[in-house]
Amino acid sequence: MGSNLANEMADGTLSDLGIMLDMETQMRIHLTSNLYPPVPTIMIQPCIEAIDAVNDAGLWNLEIPLPEGVFYKYQNTAPAHAIIENHRLEAWIIEREEI
Repeated sequence: MGSNLANEMADGTLSDLGIMLDMETQMRIHLTSNLYPPVPTIMIQPCIEAIDAVNDAGLWNLEIPLPEGVFYKYQNTAPAHAIIENHRLEAWIIEREEI
C-alpha cells in the first residue's frame, strides 16, 4: 500500500475511478494507514500547511505551527521540509523547474 496509495490519491488516479477525496481525507488516510507507526490525526492540518507552503510559494523553510504538545527539536514549530520528509508527503509536492 504505502507510497502507491499516496501517489494515487495525490495524482488523481482515484478521482479517475470515481473516488473523490478532499485533501483532509487524503491526509487522514495517509497518516493513519500508510505510515508505521500511524501518525495522530492532529497532524493533518500542519501537513496540509506544509504542502501548501511548498506548492504555492516554494517556502521549504517556512516554520509551520505544531499542535499543542507536539514538538520538533524542542520547538513548537517545524520547517515545511521537515514535515514533508518526516511524514512522507512527497507525493503531494508539485515538482517545478528552477529558473
